[in-house]
Amino acid sequence: MAHQAPAGDPPGTTITGVLERVTYANEETGYTIARMATERGGDDLLTVVGPLLGAQVGESLRLRGRWTSHPRYGRQFEVWSYHTVLPATIQGIQRYLGSGLIKGIGPKMAERIVGHFGTDTLDVIEKDPARLAEVPGLGPKRTKMIAAAWEEQKIIKEVMVFLQGVGVSTSIAVRIFKQYGERSIDVVRTEPYRLADDVWGIGFKTADTIAQAVGIPHDSPERVKAGLRHTLSQAADDGHCYLPAPNLVSDAVKILGVPADQVAAHLGDLAAEEGVIAEDVPTEQGEVPAVYLVPFHRAEVSLASSLSALLRGGGDRMPAFAHVDWDRALAWLRERTGHDLATEQAQAVRLALTAKVAVLTGGPGCGKSFTVRSIVTLARAKKAKVILAAPTGRAAKRLAELTGHEATTVHRLLQLRPGGDATFDRDNPLDADLVVVDEASMLDLLLANKLLKAVPPGAHLLLVGDVDQLPSVGAGEVLRDLLAAEQIPRVRLTQIFRQAQQSGVVVNAHRINSGLPPALAGMTDFFLFPCDDAEEIAALTVDVVARRIPRKFGLDARRDVQVLAPMHRGAAGAGALNAALQEAITPAREGLPERRYGGRVFRVGDKVTQLRNNYEKGAAGVFNGTVGVVSAIRPEDQSLTVLTDEDEQVEYAFDELDELAHAYAVSIHRSQGSEYPAVVVPLSTSAWMMLQRNLLYTAVTRAKRLVVIVGSRRALAQAIRTRGAGRRHTGLTHRLTP
Repeated sequence: MAHQAPAGDPPGTTITGVLERVTYANEETGYTIARMATERGGDDLLTVVGPLLGAQVGESLRLRGRWTSHPRYGRQFEVWSYHTVLPATIQGIQRYLGSGLIKGIGPKMAERIVGHFGTDTLDVIEKDPARLAEVPGLGPKRTKMIAAAWEEQKIIKEVMVFLQGVGVSTSIAVRIFKQYGERSIDVVRTEPYRLADDVWGIGFKTADTIAQAVGIPHDSPERVKAGLRHTLSQAADDGHCYLPAPNLVSDAVKILGVPADQVAAHLGDLAAEEGVIAEDVPTEQGEVPAVYLVPFHRAEVSLASSLSALLRGGGDRMPAFAHVDWDRALAWLRERTGHDLATEQAQAVRLALTAKVAVLTGGPGCGKSFTVRSIVTLARAKKAKVILAAPTGRAAKRLAELTGHEATTVHRLLQLRPGGDATFDRDNPLDADLVVVDEASMLDLLLANKLLKAVPPGAHLLLVGDVDQLPSVGAGEVLRDLLAAEQIPRVRLTQIFRQAQQSGVVVNAHRINSGLPPALAGMTDFFLFPCDDAEEIAALTVDVVARRIPRKFGLDARRDVQVLAPMHRGAAGAGALNAALQEAITPAREGLPERRYGGRVFRVGDKVTQLRNNYEKGAAGVFNGTVGVVSAIRPEDQSLTVLTDEDEQVEYAFDELDELAHAYAVSIHRSQGSEYPAVVVPLSTSAWMMLQRNLLYTAVTRAKRLVVIVGSRRALAQAIRTRGAGRRHTGLTHRLTP
């Protein structure tokens, strides 16, 4: 990487060697601690520290830097910059080829190839790859594959050298190359702001750094417009469907460093070019000049129109319920289930089967699940075609278990294709009389719009969810907006059933939601382990997960226990906890393959989660938040397999591992829609800004049997006291108001 030597330092020292292992890597900064075998040989490995992110174990590196002495670790080499070189010794060549760098060559095949060609091996692959067929066990197909992989590596190296020259890290450079291939250098030189739109993981700041390196002026219209779009995109990541124009301009000024009048002028140009949509939106505080990114404006208008059309449209696909004798129907239901419906539940059953759109909300222990089962039972008794769906695989599984009928994720139901288009839409609606969507608080604006387009005219739609939980990860707060629109029929269940009153998890979820501290005395399923220091909280969390819960409750640390952290960063954040929990639950084992990517090491047995929607993967796409376990790592094929929660084996090439993160600990936001036997929540005052009531409430309601809070009483009190952020900027309620 082209890092500059610190100012005032001498030209530095150059050393060459083979990277043997990486002991620490920080993905965000690139800072790496590694061990290296130098050309001087011997068994002693040298410690090297500095920006080495992207270098692979087995590669020969030429490092520039200086010798330093660490008070605890002794002599080490501080790296300023590095580049890869082809190894010259037989041992080095064998290690290089067997490192998994070239697809089709694993350690055993590398040994065979080098055994045949010796120090000429790399020359043969470079100049006469057909000769590889001389090696026993290498057929023409594998030979071609190796030659192609070698060629691609060469092109990648050229692109890498250019990109590193303009300050791009190796992991980002790989993504740019995957998007544009041989055109990478041309796109980066002439249209750097495209990267923020086209390449996953590249935001405006990275694109802006590159743009400055290739000479694009600070106040160019392209830069200002890109900054405005980025600001709106960031707002969407924070849940907003639009920003008021004054907020948008002032936020953009902060990142652009350009005068506000110039930014406002370019906003006008952007709206005129229809790069954004500007429109006055009524709110409780009066009309607001709202600015939307085009997809969010289209989705909001379309969703409101679909809901209104469904609600007021003629025809009814379940006409039998318009004239049913409800006393008889509910008595028949009581015989079938052996349970009476409470008044609110009976009201919800009638509503779902007679209104075309209905919302059912309520907290834990209030009987939402039994109500849904009753609705489905009655609908099926009248031969209605019922479709059950939820936003996540886990939630869909749970819905199937409670109703006894098949359920699927919304993504799979709609059969989303590459690019995000759905197979089922207005022109090709679902064949359904009743569509039930559980965990509807997770539905963001874009997904809700796709779903509504696929509901046929005359069908009934029931959205079920807990509106007091966190809103969706994506933009919008659809469930809350529908409950705020008076014309949408709804029932809120409030009565906690006697059986649920025995559960500390349920009782304390309601206490937290009401702003009260959890009751701890005499509880056998809800515990607080007080602890103030963030590092102590982290160590205690690992002990609770890996040892105490399995010993006391017989639960499996990997399968049954989930750590839910308020934030990713910090000593007690999900990032650091994942590394510590991996060492405790899935440590490195001699002879088992593992794969390092950036700052992460993947091992067989690791619990992992998908970080983005990828429509190309699996039978019908793999979606952000999907959780699974690494079931195989194959260095010779440069691939890794994950068995997902939906029981699908999904393959990842090694260069796609930026799509995966460890999931021993996840943020509370990412846990929405999932349920776990046991939940452990580390609460530290360092997460002060994140500590809010709906965050803690969401974490507690994810647990079926057990909640353990590890952390500070002060942080717990802050979370319960803080009512949460203000409403998101959305226009759906207004669009639903006639």
